[in-house]
Amino acid sequence: MSEIRYCEVSDLLEAREPLAEMRHHIHQHPELSYEEVDTSRYVAQKLEGWGYQVTRHVGGHGVVASLTAGTSGRTVGVRADMDALPIHEQTGLAYASVHDGKMHACGHDGHTTVLLGAAQQLAKTRNFDGTVHLIFQPAEEAGSNSGAEQMIADGLFERFPCEAIFGLHNHPGVATGTFGFRAGPLMAACDTVKIRIHGRGGHAARPHLAIDPVMIGSSLVMALQTVVARNIDPTEAAVVTVGTFHAGFAPNVIPEEAVLEMSVRSFSAAVRATLEARIRALVASHTEGYGASADVEYIRGYPVLVNSEAETEFARGVAEELVGAEHVISPFPPIAGSEDFAYYLQKVPGCFIRLGNGEGKPMLHNAKYDFNDDNLTIGAAFWTRLVERFLAKERA
Repeated sequence: MSEIRYCEVSDLLEAREPLAEMRHHIHQHPELSYEEVDTSRYVAQKLEGWGYQVTRHVGGHGVVASLTAGTSGRTVGVRADMDALPIHEQTGLAYASVHDGKMHACGHDGHTTVLLGAAQQLAKTRNFDGTVHLIFQPAEEAGSNSGAEQMIADGLFERFPCEAIFGLHNHPGVATGTFGFRAGPLMAACDTVKIRIHGRGGHAARPHLAIDPVMIGSSLVMALQTVVARNIDPTEAAVVTVGTFHAGFAPNVIPEEAVLEMSVRSFSAAVRATLEARIRALVASHTEGYGASADVEYIRGYPVLVNSEAETEFARGVAEELVGAEHVISPFPPIAGSEDFAYYLQKVPGCFIRLGNGEGKPMLHNAKYDFNDDNLTIGAAFWTRLVERFLAKERA
C-alpha cells in the first residue's frame, strides 16, 4: 500500500517570484467593489491558461473556476475576494497603486494571488479525486448587497455544488505563516444605524424657545453606551459605537436637526436582536423626553460568521500537517470585524481561516498596509493540500 503524498510548502518555492509578480500587478491596479472588471479578467485569463473551466460574471464580476480529476463526484469550494478600498496609498512601494484614492489596504490582492497559486499547483499535479470550485468574489467590502450575496443569488451553489467551502483572511499582528482557527462564531455581525433627531431651530440667545437637537444628541450619545453595559449579558460580546455627529452651521443658531450614525456589532442572533430593540426604544423615549422626535434607520449588514465544527477541525489538521502545531492558534480569539463569507456559511458548512501577516505590521484598512509576500507560497500550499486532503484519492 503506497502512501499518498500531499502538497508541501517546498513544492511552491519556485513559484514565489511569479506569485509575487502577480500580486504586485493586482496591487498596482486596485478596483473598488462592483468595479472589478480588469481584476476579474486578469484572474479568468490565468485560470483558463491552466486548463480550468471558467465561468465569468457570476453575481456581477465574480469568477468561478472548476477543475475535475478522478471520478468520485465529491466537491469542495475555496473562495478569495478581489476588491480594494477607497484609500489613498501611502506605502511608497515600487508597485503602489496607480489609481489615486484606491488601494488594496485589506490584502485582497494577496488572497486572490494565494488562490491563483493553489490553482496552478492543483492543475499541475491533479492529486485529488473530485471537483474543486475556486470562487473569486467581488465586492466583499461593500457592506451590504455584497459580492457573496450576489453570487449566491446568481445560483452559486446550485451551479457549482460544494460539500464544504473554505476562505481565508490575512491578520496583521500575528506572526507570518501562523494559521488561526475557531469553530462557532468567529467574526461579528455588523449593523449601521442612522438617527435623525428633529428639534426646533432658534436663536442661540433664546434657547427656551427652541428644542435643541445638539443637546439632545449629545445626551443620547452617552445614553447609548448603556445599551451594552446594562442590557447584554457580560459573558456575551457586543459593541455600540457612535461614529458621526452632524448638526448646525453657525455658532449663534440652534439647528432644526442633528444626525448621528452608529456601528453596532454582535456575535449571536439573539444579542443582535436585543441591540436593535433597545436602541430603537432608547432613541424614541430619550428624544420624546426632551420634546423632540427621531427617525431611526437600522441597516442590517453582514451576519455573524459561524464556522462549522467538523470543517474547522479538518482545516486545522491540514495546517498542522503543513506548518506544524506550533504555527497554529486554536481557538483563535473572536474578531469584532465582519465578513460576507458569513453568507456562504449559512448555506454550506465550512471554515473561515486567519493567516498571520506579521507582527508589528500596519493594520488592515491602513494607508500603509501591504500584504506579506512571504505568505504567498504558504497560503497556496495550504489551499492545495486542503483540496487534496478533502478530495483524497483512495490509497492504492
